[in-house]
Amino acid sequence: MKILYIKRKTKYEKRHSLKMGELTTKVTYIKRYLLGLPVKTLHKYRETYYGEVKDCNDCMLFI
Repeated sequence: MKILYIKRKTKYEKRHSLKMGELTTKVTYIKRYLLGLPVKTLHKYRETYYGEVKDCNDCMLFI
C-alpha cells in the first residue's frame, strides 16, 4: 500500500447558477490521500454539456 497518493473521483451533484438555475452535473474531485485517509482536496471541476471544463467556484451548491 502506498503511503501518499492522489485519487480522482467523479460524482453527480446538484448545483445552482444564476444564469441556468438548478443544474445536475458531474463534479470531479482530485484529493490527496495519506494512508488511505483523505487529507486535502486539491481541485474540483465540472464538465459542461458542451464538453468544456469549468471550475466549481462559479456555481453554488444547491441545498
